[in-house]
Amino acid sequence: MDITKRFDRLLGIYFYLQSKPLVKAQDLADKYEVSLRTIYRDIKALEHAGVPIMGEAGYGYSLMHTYKIQPINFTEQEALSFGVAEKLMEHYLDKEIGQHFTNALLKMKGVLRFTDKENVADLESKVLINKEKHFLNENVPAALATLFESMVKRKQIHLKYKSVESNSQERNIEVIGVFQEGQFWYFMAYCHLRHEVRQFRLDRIEEIRLIDLKHTQEFLPLQTYLSSNKKEELLETVRIWVSKDMSRYLHWERQFYGFKTEEEKDNGVEMLFHTSQLEHFARWFMMFADEAIIYEPQRLKDSVHHILQNAIGTFEDYALSQKNGGSIPKPRK
Repeated sequence: MDITKRFDRLLGIYFYLQSKPLVKAQDLADKYEVSLRTIYRDIKALEHAGVPIMGEAGYGYSLMHTYKIQPINFTEQEALSFGVAEKLMEHYLDKEIGQHFTNALLKMKGVLRFTDKENVADLESKVLINKEKHFLNENVPAALATLFESMVKRKQIHLKYKSVESNSQERNIEVIGVFQEGQFWYFMAYCHLRHEVRQFRLDRIEEIRLIDLKHTQEFLPLQTYLSSNKKEELLETVRIWVSKDMSRYLHWERQFYGFKTEEEKDNGVEMLFHTSQLEHFARWFMMFADEAIIYEPQRLKDSVHHILQNAIGTFEDYALSQKNGGSIPKPRK
Protein backbone atom coordinates (compact mmCIF):
# COMPACT_ATOMS: atom_id res chain seq x y z
CA MET A 1 0.00 0.00 0.00
CA ASP A 2 2.87 2.42 0.90
CA ILE A 3 4.64 1.57 -2.36
CA THR A 4 1.48 2.41 -4.31
CA LYS A 5 1.10 5.71 -2.44
CA ARG A 6 4.71 6.64 -3.16
CA PHE A 7 4.37 5.77 -6.83
CA ASP A 8 1.25 7.96 -7.10
CA ARG A 9 3.05 10.78 -5.28
CA LEU A 10 6.13 10.52 -7.52
CA LEU A 11 3.92 10.61 -10.59
CA GLY A 12 2.04 13.59 -9.16
CA ILE A 13 5.29 15.46 -8.42
CA TYR A 14 6.48 14.67 -11.94
CA PHE A 15 3.39 16.29 -13.48
CA TYR A 16 3.48 19.14 -10.96
CA LEU A 17 7.06 19.97 -11.98
CA GLN A 18 5.98 20.00 -15.61
CA SER A 19 3.08 22.36 -14.89
CA LYS A 20 5.02 25.22 -13.24
CA PRO A 21 8.25 27.10 -13.95
CA LEU A 22 9.43 26.71 -10.35
CA VAL A 23 8.16 24.52 -7.50
CA LYS A 24 9.18 24.88 -3.84
CA ALA A 25 9.72 21.77 -1.76
CA GLN A 26 7.44 23.14 0.97
CA ASP A 27 4.60 23.53 -1.55
CA LEU A 28 5.00 19.89 -2.53
CA ALA A 29 5.12 18.82 1.13
CA ASP A 30 1.90 20.73 1.83
CA LYS A 31 0.16 19.39 -1.26
CA TYR A 32 0.93 15.73 -0.53
CA GLU A 33 0.88 16.09 3.28
CA VAL A 34 4.36 14.66 3.83
CA SER A 35 7.60 15.96 5.37
CA LEU A 36 10.24 17.98 3.53
CA ARG A 37 12.65 15.08 4.00
CA THR A 38 10.23 12.84 2.08
CA ILE A 39 10.01 15.36 -0.76
CA TYR A 40 13.82 15.55 -0.97
CA ARG A 41 13.96 11.76 -1.27
CA ASP A 42 11.25 11.79 -3.94
CA ILE A 43 13.14 14.40 -5.99
CA LYS A 44 16.29 12.27 -5.79
CA ALA A 45 14.29 9.22 -6.92
CA LEU A 46 12.98 11.12 -9.96
CA GLU A 47 16.49 12.29 -10.82
CA HIS A 48 17.80 8.72 -10.62
CA ALA A 49 14.97 7.71 -12.97
CA GLY A 50 16.30 10.14 -15.57
CA VAL A 51 14.01 13.14 -15.05
CA PRO A 52 16.13 16.28 -15.69
CA ILE A 53 15.38 18.29 -12.52
CA MET A 54 17.26 21.52 -11.78
CA GLY A 55 17.43 23.40 -8.47
CA GLU A 56 18.18 22.58 -4.87
CA ALA A 57 16.61 22.25 -1.44
CA GLY A 58 15.65 25.60 0.07
CA TYR A 59 15.21 27.33 -3.28
CA GLY A 60 12.99 25.33 -5.59
CA TYR A 61 12.91 22.82 -8.41
CA SER A 62 12.18 22.99 -12.12
CA LEU A 63 12.60 20.84 -15.17
CA MET A 64 15.07 21.71 -17.91
CA HIS A 65 13.53 24.36 -20.15
CA THR A 66 13.78 22.13 -23.18
CA TYR A 67 12.15 19.14 -21.47
CA LYS A 68 8.50 18.58 -22.36
CA ILE A 69 6.11 15.88 -23.51
CA GLN A 70 5.59 15.60 -27.24
CA PRO A 71 3.69 15.96 -29.51
CA ILE A 72 0.84 17.90 -27.78
CA ASN A 73 1.00 21.67 -28.21
CA PHE A 74 -1.31 24.45 -27.00
CA THR A 75 -1.65 27.99 -28.29
CA GLU A 76 -0.83 30.87 -25.97
CA GLN A 77 -4.55 31.64 -25.54
CA GLU A 78 -5.35 27.98 -24.74
CA ALA A 79 -2.55 27.92 -22.19
CA LEU A 80 -3.84 31.07 -20.47
CA SER A 81 -7.32 29.55 -20.23
CA PHE A 82 -5.91 26.93 -17.83
CA GLY A 83 -5.19 29.62 -15.24
CA VAL A 84 -8.81 30.80 -15.20
CA ALA A 85 -10.34 27.32 -15.53
CA GLU A 86 -8.77 26.02 -12.33
CA LYS A 87 -9.99 29.03 -10.32
CA LEU A 88 -13.53 28.60 -11.63
CA MET A 89 -13.63 24.87 -10.99
CA GLU A 90 -12.42 25.37 -7.41
CA HIS A 91 -15.51 27.53 -6.93
CA TYR A 92 -18.15 25.56 -8.82
CA LEU A 93 -17.18 21.93 -8.08
CA ASP A 94 -17.19 20.01 -4.83
CA LYS A 95 -13.91 19.17 -3.09
CA GLU A 96 -13.39 15.70 -4.57
CA ILE A 97 -14.24 16.52 -8.18
CA GLY A 98 -12.26 19.74 -7.84
CA GLN A 99 -9.18 17.76 -6.81
CA HIS A 100 -9.57 15.38 -9.76
CA PHE A 101 -9.88 18.37 -12.10
CA THR A 102 -6.76 19.98 -10.61
CA ASN A 103 -4.77 16.77 -11.08
CA ALA A 104 -5.95 16.48 -14.69
CA LEU A 105 -5.08 20.12 -15.33
CA LEU A 106 -1.60 19.61 -13.91
CA LYS A 107 -0.99 16.92 -16.51
CA MET A 108 -2.18 19.26 -19.24
CA LYS A 109 -0.01 22.11 -17.96
CA GLY A 110 2.94 19.75 -18.04
CA VAL A 111 3.16 19.87 -21.84
CA LEU A 112 3.26 23.68 -22.06
CA ARG A 113 6.28 25.61 -23.27
CA PHE A 114 8.29 27.18 -20.46
CA THR A 115 7.20 30.73 -21.33
CA ASP A 116 3.53 29.63 -21.29
CA LYS A 117 4.02 28.06 -17.84
CA GLU A 118 5.37 31.38 -16.59
CA ASN A 119 2.42 33.27 -18.09
CA VAL A 120 -0.14 30.86 -16.59
CA ALA A 121 1.52 31.01 -13.16
CA ASP A 122 1.49 34.83 -13.34
CA LEU A 123 -2.17 34.90 -14.41
CA GLU A 124 -3.24 32.52 -11.63
CA SER A 125 -1.93 34.97 -9.02
CA LYS A 126 -4.08 37.74 -10.53
CA VAL A 127 -7.43 35.91 -10.73
CA LEU A 128 -9.69 35.66 -7.70
CA ILE A 129 -13.17 34.12 -7.56
CA ASN A 130 -15.69 35.29 -4.97
CA LYS A 131 -16.43 32.29 -2.75
CA GLU A 132 -19.14 33.86 -0.61
CA LYS A 133 -21.94 32.00 -2.41
CA HIS A 134 -22.25 28.34 -1.52
CA PHE A 135 -23.36 26.24 -4.48
CA LEU A 136 -22.74 23.06 -2.51
CA ASN A 137 -23.12 21.83 1.06
CA GLU A 138 -19.58 22.03 2.43
CA ASN A 139 -20.42 19.29 4.95
CA VAL A 140 -20.85 16.87 2.04
CA PRO A 141 -17.61 17.45 0.06
CA ALA A 142 -18.04 14.47 -2.31
CA ALA A 143 -21.70 14.97 -3.32
CA LEU A 144 -21.05 15.84 -6.95
CA ALA A 145 -18.42 13.12 -7.30
CA THR A 146 -20.86 10.54 -5.90
CA LEU A 147 -23.56 11.60 -8.35
CA PHE A 148 -21.15 11.26 -11.28
CA GLU A 149 -19.98 7.85 -10.09
CA SER A 150 -23.55 6.61 -9.71
CA MET A 151 -24.40 7.62 -13.29
CA VAL A 152 -21.31 5.92 -14.72
CA LYS A 153 -21.80 2.69 -12.72
CA ARG A 154 -25.62 2.81 -12.93
CA LYS A 155 -25.89 2.25 -9.19
CA GLN A 156 -28.40 3.71 -6.76
CA ILE A 157 -27.67 6.35 -4.15
CA HIS A 158 -28.92 6.52 -0.58
CA LEU A 159 -29.72 10.13 0.14
CA LYS A 160 -30.62 12.22 3.18
CA TYR A 161 -32.22 15.33 1.77
CA LYS A 162 -33.85 18.41 3.30
CA SER A 163 -36.34 20.22 1.08
CA VAL A 164 -37.85 23.64 1.69
CA GLU A 165 -41.27 22.17 2.50
CA SER A 166 -40.27 19.31 4.83
CA ASN A 167 -37.75 17.98 7.33
CA SER A 168 -34.89 15.69 6.29
CA GLN A 169 -36.00 12.48 4.60
CA GLU A 170 -33.98 9.46 3.55
CA ARG A 171 -34.55 7.81 0.20
CA ASN A 172 -32.90 5.78 -2.55
CA ILE A 173 -32.56 7.46 -5.91
CA GLU A 174 -31.36 6.71 -9.43
CA VAL A 175 -29.58 9.72 -10.93
CA ILE A 176 -30.54 10.79 -14.46
CA GLY A 177 -28.35 13.86 -14.83
CA VAL A 178 -26.82 16.93 -13.21
CA PHE A 179 -27.24 20.54 -14.31
CA GLN A 180 -26.65 24.09 -13.13
CA GLU A 181 -29.32 26.75 -13.27
CA GLY A 182 -29.18 30.22 -11.81
CA GLN A 183 -26.97 30.11 -8.75
CA PHE A 184 -27.25 26.42 -7.87
CA TRP A 185 -26.43 22.87 -8.96
CA TYR A 186 -29.43 20.56 -9.44
CA PHE A 187 -29.88 16.92 -10.35
CA MET A 188 -32.76 14.94 -11.79
CA ALA A 189 -33.38 11.48 -10.37
CA TYR A 190 -35.95 8.72 -10.01
CA CYS A 191 -37.02 8.72 -6.34
CA HIS A 192 -37.93 5.33 -4.81
CA LEU A 193 -39.69 7.11 -1.95
CA ARG A 194 -42.12 8.96 -4.26
CA HIS A 195 -41.94 6.50 -7.18
CA GLU A 196 -41.45 9.29 -9.69
CA VAL A 197 -38.78 11.44 -11.34
CA ARG A 198 -38.02 14.49 -9.19
CA GLN A 199 -35.64 17.44 -9.18
CA PHE A 200 -33.21 17.98 -6.27
CA ARG A 201 -30.78 20.73 -5.29
CA LEU A 202 -27.20 19.83 -4.40
CA ASP A 203 -26.77 22.21 -1.45
CA ARG A 204 -29.73 20.56 0.34
CA ILE A 205 -28.03 17.16 0.50
CA GLU A 206 -27.18 16.27 4.11
CA GLU A 207 -25.80 12.76 3.53
CA ILE A 208 -25.03 10.80 0.38
CA ARG A 209 -23.50 7.41 -0.40
CA LEU A 210 -23.35 4.96 -3.27
CA ILE A 211 -25.06 1.63 -2.56
CA ASP A 212 -24.72 -1.77 -4.21
CA LEU A 213 -28.08 -1.73 -5.99
CA LYS A 214 -28.39 -1.41 -9.76
CA HIS A 215 -30.75 0.99 -11.53
CA THR A 216 -34.22 -0.38 -12.05
CA GLN A 217 -35.30 2.26 -14.58
CA GLU A 218 -34.35 3.14 -18.15
CA PHE A 219 -34.05 6.88 -18.66
CA LEU A 220 -34.41 9.28 -21.57
CA PRO A 221 -31.81 12.08 -22.10
CA LEU A 222 -31.71 14.65 -19.28
CA GLN A 223 -32.99 17.46 -21.54
CA THR A 224 -36.24 15.55 -22.06
CA TYR A 225 -37.05 15.71 -18.34
CA LEU A 226 -36.03 19.36 -18.07
CA SER A 227 -38.27 20.34 -20.97
CA SER A 228 -41.13 18.33 -19.47
CA ASN A 229 -40.73 20.07 -16.12
CA LYS A 230 -40.95 23.50 -17.70
CA LYS A 231 -44.10 22.56 -19.61
CA GLU A 232 -45.78 21.39 -16.41
CA GLU A 233 -45.11 24.70 -14.61
CA LEU A 234 -47.94 27.22 -14.73
CA LEU A 235 -46.14 30.27 -16.12
CA GLU A 236 -47.67 33.72 -15.79
CA THR A 237 -46.87 36.64 -18.05
CA VAL A 238 -45.41 39.65 -16.26
CA ARG A 239 -45.05 43.00 -18.01
CA ILE A 240 -43.31 45.91 -16.28
CA TRP A 241 -41.85 49.30 -17.16
CA VAL A 242 -38.51 50.39 -15.69
CA SER A 243 -36.71 53.70 -16.03
CA LYS A 244 -33.65 53.68 -18.32
CA ASP A 245 -31.28 54.51 -15.50
CA MET A 246 -32.54 51.64 -13.37
CA SER A 247 -32.90 49.09 -16.21
CA ARG A 248 -29.16 48.81 -16.77
CA TYR A 249 -28.72 47.44 -13.24
CA LEU A 250 -31.16 44.57 -13.85
CA HIS A 251 -29.28 42.78 -16.64
CA TRP A 252 -27.44 40.44 -14.29
CA GLU A 253 -30.42 39.26 -12.22
CA ARG A 254 -33.44 39.37 -14.51
CA GLN A 255 -32.57 36.04 -16.17
CA PHE A 256 -33.29 34.32 -12.83
CA TYR A 257 -36.88 35.66 -12.89
CA GLY A 258 -37.99 34.48 -16.33
CA PHE A 259 -36.89 37.41 -18.51
CA LYS A 260 -37.94 37.13 -22.16
CA THR A 261 -37.82 40.42 -24.07
CA GLU A 262 -37.36 44.17 -23.64
CA GLU A 263 -38.37 47.24 -25.64
CA GLU A 264 -37.60 50.93 -25.16
CA LYS A 265 -40.82 52.78 -24.43
CA ASP A 266 -41.86 56.10 -22.83
CA ASN A 267 -38.30 57.09 -21.79
CA GLY A 268 -37.84 53.73 -20.15
CA VAL A 269 -37.70 50.00 -20.91
CA GLU A 270 -40.69 47.67 -21.04
CA MET A 271 -39.76 44.13 -20.03
CA LEU A 272 -41.62 40.87 -20.49
CA PHE A 273 -41.20 37.90 -18.10
CA HIS A 274 -42.67 34.41 -17.78
CA THR A 275 -42.57 33.17 -14.19
CA SER A 276 -44.18 30.58 -11.95
CA GLN A 277 -43.03 32.36 -8.77
CA LEU A 278 -44.96 35.61 -8.49
CA GLU A 279 -44.16 35.98 -4.78
CA HIS A 280 -40.43 35.78 -5.47
CA PHE A 281 -40.81 38.16 -8.39
CA ALA A 282 -42.70 40.65 -6.21
CA ARG A 283 -39.93 40.75 -3.61
CA TRP A 284 -37.29 41.19 -6.33
CA PHE A 285 -39.41 43.97 -7.89
CA MET A 286 -39.38 45.81 -4.54
CA MET A 287 -35.65 46.45 -4.99
CA PHE A 288 -36.34 48.95 -7.78
CA ALA A 289 -40.06 49.64 -7.31
CA ASP A 290 -39.56 53.41 -6.94
CA GLU A 291 -38.51 53.57 -10.62
CA ALA A 292 -40.84 50.96 -12.10
CA ILE A 293 -44.49 50.26 -12.94
CA ILE A 294 -46.34 46.93 -13.13
CA TYR A 295 -48.58 46.65 -16.18
CA GLU A 296 -49.72 43.08 -15.54
CA PRO A 297 -50.82 40.79 -13.93
CA GLN A 298 -53.12 42.15 -11.25
CA ARG A 299 -51.98 39.41 -8.84
CA LEU A 300 -48.45 40.81 -8.92
CA LYS A 301 -49.76 44.30 -8.18
CA ASP A 302 -51.75 42.92 -5.24
CA SER A 303 -48.72 41.02 -3.94
CA VAL A 304 -46.46 44.09 -4.02
CA HIS A 305 -49.19 46.18 -2.39
CA HIS A 306 -49.55 43.56 0.37
CA ILE A 307 -45.78 43.50 1.02
CA LEU A 308 -45.66 47.30 1.20
CA GLN A 309 -48.59 47.48 3.62
CA ASN A 310 -47.01 44.89 5.90
CA ALA A 311 -43.64 46.67 5.76
CA ILE A 312 -45.22 50.00 6.72
CA GLY A 313 -47.29 48.35 9.45
CA THR A 314 -44.25 46.58 10.91
CA PHE A 315 -42.29 49.85 10.90
CA GLU A 316 -45.13 51.68 12.65
CA ASP A 317 -45.46 48.88 15.24
CA TYR A 318 -41.73 49.04 15.90
CA ALA A 319 -41.74 52.84 16.27
CA LEU A 320 -44.66 52.66 18.71
CA SER A 321 -43.01 49.83 20.66
CA GLN A 322 -39.77 51.78 21.00
CA LYS A 323 -41.65 54.85 22.14
CA ASN A 324 -43.36 52.84 24.88
CA GLY A 325 -40.17 51.01 25.85
CA GLY A 326 -41.44 47.65 24.61
CA SER A 327 -39.70 44.80 22.77
CA ILE A 328 -39.40 44.38 19.00
CA PRO A 329 -42.84 43.36 17.62
CA LYS A 330 -43.36 40.42 15.29
CA PRO A 331 -43.54 41.29 11.57
CA ARG A 332 -47.02 41.57 10.14
CA LYS A 333 -48.20 38.95 7.67
